[in-house]
Amino acid sequence: MRHLIDIRDLTHAEILSLLDLADDIAARREDYREACRYKKLATLFFEPSTRTRLSFEAAMMELGGNVLGFSEAASSSASKGESVADTVRVVGCYADIIAMRHPKEGAPLAASLHSTVPIINAGDGGHNHPTQTLTDLMTIRREKGSLNNFTIGLCGDLKFGRTVHSLIAALTRCEGVRFVCISPEELRLPGYVRQDVLEKAGAEYAEVRGLAEVMPELDVLYMTRVQRERFFNEEDYLRLKDSYILTPAKLAGAKAELSILHPLPRVNEIDTAIDADPRACYFRQTLCGKFVRMALILTLLKEAGK
Repeated sequence: MRHLIDIRDLTHAEILSLLDLADDIAARREDYREACRYKKLATLFFEPSTRTRLSFEAAMMELGGNVLGFSEAASSSASKGESVADTVRVVGCYADIIAMRHPKEGAPLAASLHSTVPIINAGDGGHNHPTQTLTDLMTIRREKGSLNNFTIGLCGDLKFGRTVHSLIAALTRCEGVRFVCISPEELRLPGYVRQDVLEKAGAEYAEVRGLAEVMPELDVLYMTRVQRERFFNEEDYLRLKDSYILTPAKLAGAKAELSILHPLPRVNEIDTAIDADPRACYFRQTLCGKFVRMALILTLLKEAGK
C-alpha cells in the first residue's frame, strides 16, 4: 500500500509528474469531474485546520467523490482513548483513502503501518507537511517557470515550521537552489535539517537574523508565522511572535520579480497592504493546493487499484 508521509517518499520524477497532473487538472477541470465517482475520502484531523482540510474536501468533491471525517480530536473516539492504529483500521472499512493531521510527530506514519487504504500526512506536529510542499512547488514553478536556479529566503519560525522542513527536503533535489534561512536564534532550523538535509545534499545555504540585508538577493520569499501552539510557555511566544513582519517599506530593496509565499494562516507577519502587490502569491498558492491534492488523490487511488 502506497502512502505519502514524508515528501521524500516521492522521487523527484514522481513530484514533477504530480505537478504536471495538477497543471492538467487546473487547465481541464471538467475532464476530471467524475474521476473519483463513488470513492470516499476520510479526513481525520486531530488538530485544527482550515485550508488543508477544506482543500482536501474540495479536491475530492471536484473529482466527483464524497467526504467523511472529523475536524478535531474531541469529536472522535480518540477522546475515549482509542489508538490511532484502531481508528485507521475502522475508517479503512468506510473510506478508500485517508488524509490525517495530528499534533504528534510520527502519528501518520504509525497509522500507515496498520491501514488498509492509502494514508496522506496532512501535517504531523513540527515534522512534515508533504501536501503543503507540493502546493509550494506548484506555486514556485508557475511563478518562476522552473524549480531550478533561484535563491529562496525562508523567514520566521524555522524551528517548528513543518512546511519549511518539507520544502527544504524537496528543493535540495533541484538544481542550483540556494537557501537563506532568516530567523531569531531561538527559532533557527533544527540541527537535523541542516546536517541531514541541507549539508548532506551539498546545498548552498546561509543563516541570518535580518531580513532587510538579504532582501535584494531573493527570488522567492517564504514567510511563516510564529506558531503559538508549538511553544511550551506563553512568555517565549510573546517575545518572538513579532520578530519579522513584512511591510511595503521592507520590500523597497526587493526584486521586481520576487515571489512572496506563505503557507497560511497569516497572523501579522505580512502587512495586509502587501496583498495588492503582484508579487504576493499566497492566495494563488492556496488555489494550487486544491489542484495538487486532486492529483495526489487520483495517483494514490490508482496505485492502490481502487
